[in-house]
Formats: sequence, structure tokens, C-alpha cells
Amino acid sequence: MSKIYVIHENGVWLNNLRCAFEALNLPYEEWNLVNGKIDINSAPPEGIFYNRMSASSHTRGHRYSAELTSVVLNWLEGHSRRVVNGSRALQLEVNKAAQLAALNAGGVSTPRTIAVTGYDQILDAADQFSDGSFIFKPNRGGKGQGVQLIQSRPDLETHLQSESYEAPIDGISLLQEYIESPEREIIRIEFIGGRFLYAVRVDTRDGFELCPADACQIETEGNAPKEKFKILSPDEQPSIELLRKCEGVLARNGIEVAAIEFVYDAHGNPYAYDLNTNTNYNDEAENKADTFAMQKLARFLGQELQYLENRTYKTLEKGLRLAG
Repeated sequence: MSKIYVIHENGVWLNNLRCAFEALNLPYEEWNLVNGKIDINSAPPEGIFYNRMSASSHTRGHRYSAELTSVVLNWLEGHSRRVVNGSRALQLEVNKAAQLAALNAGGVSTPRTIAVTGYDQILDAADQFSDGSFIFKPNRGGKGQGVQLIQSRPDLETHLQSESYEAPIDGISLLQEYIESPEREIIRIEFIGGRFLYAVRVDTRDGFELCPADACQIETEGNAPKEKFKILSPDEQPSIELLRKCEGVLARNGIEVAAIEFVYDAHGNPYAYDLNTNTNYNDEAENKADTFAMQKLARFLGQELQYLENRTYKTLEKGLRLAG
């Protein structure tokens, strides 16, 4: 019997998906690629393979999990297995510059971004931002770690020489136009099966570490709690035109489960700055909106498994008729 195989390196993020699989009585198995080995001359098992490898895996001490996952995904695809978020999705997950190029190719606006290596080159790139301020971040990031708002070239020099600065894991830094949101928030748009699921408003006043799995409350100036994550109502959703462009980007890159994060400028223009193919969901926000992404994801994977089994059965049935 075929299964759903979940490829990952952080089991904490799977709790709700496990519950959804069990509620739907779906057979599944986890492939934790913190470490591992693979006989690339062997044939993979039959099933649906869902890739949840994260760009931030190295921040949890799993330095080579993404590289191992790349080997596994190419092995699976070489044997024509059904992979949800395959090798192209992983390529984009660990490469923000490539994400921006893919978004631009699909007609989705992004902030001006310069990718650079080398200390002197970083400082030279800073001079290309006329107003002096920009976002400085690693090309391969995760959870917003390493993201800094820089106000001037001297501030950048100070940051680069500080003990808090860590060189990016792939050696590439990004200097990005700072799009200031009047409300100090971003909009995170979720997709399952390549189709729009819902949009979330995320309060950014507490900083750039915006993983939905983190704590959901911040304190306002009056010490009253404020929702950090809020699922938007139907009349608050992004424009249909923007959603269709996003779906087109996902389709062209073979991505089926993702979140795309946007910041809106003072004129209401949206700019995408991140495409996350290992998306997480916020429990508190989903409970309030009475919508549960992991349940919908489990149903989607279950439907794909059923389609695979039906196709396999028909192939066997046809073979028996021909043989008889």
C-alpha cells in the first residue's frame, strides 16, 4: 500500500499535520533528513512525497539537511515519483535572490535588490541606495534571522564589524530597497495545491522574525495585547489580479504549497520580498478564523495519494486484460 512520505528536519512543525493525517486515516511516514544515507541505485517506494525542508535548517544545527534533501528529491524525480514541492521548490527555498527573479518573471513586483559577496563589494552596493536606508539580509535565511534595517553606510560598517553579525551560510548577502509600510505590517498569502488559501496580516513592530509558529502576541505602547497574526476576511483579501499572478509563479516553478510575503507601500502598491515553500500556520489565528490549513493540506495529499492508487490500479487492470 502506498503512503504519504513527509521529508523534513524539524518534527516540531509536524504536530498538526500528524493529527490531520490520523483524523483522515491516511497512511504516512516521516523521512527526517537531519542525517541519512541513500542508495541512489535503488528504486524509491511508491507513494506521495511531500518536501518540507526549510531554508533555516542550518540555524538548528542541521547544516547539510537541505543538501541531502536535494539528493533525495532528484533521486525521487529520476524515478518519476509524485513529489509535492520538488527540487525546483527547494532551489528557491534556499535562495532568496532566485525567489525574487522568479517573482519578477511572473509579473510580481519586488523591491530593488542587490546580491553581493565580499566586504568591499557590500559597502560599494550600499552607495547605490540614494536615500541611504535599506534592508540587509542573508540570501539563505529563515525566520527573519539576520535581517537588519540599515540607515546609512557607516551604520552598515558598524554592523559588519559587530559581534552580532554572522556571515551568510552561502556567502551571499542581499541589500534591498526598504519599502516602508504605513501600518508596519506585512501580508502573508498562503497557497495549498497551487491555489490561494487565505491571507494573513502580520504585525512587524516587534521585528522581522515572523515565523507563524512563533508566539503570537506583542505588546502595544499601552501594554494591551495585539494580535501578531490575523487571517483576513474575504473583503480584505489581496486583489484577484495579484493572487492569479502568484499562482502563475507557483505553477511555473512546480510549487504547490507555499506562502508569499508582501509589504504594501504608502500608495497601496504590493511588493513581494519572500517566497516560503516550507510554510507554517499560526494556531491562534486559525482558531479565530475557524479555518485550518494543515487539515486542508492533509486532504490535498490524501487526494493525490488516492489519484496515484487509482492510476496504478487502472494500469494493472489494463495489463491483466492484455495478458488475458
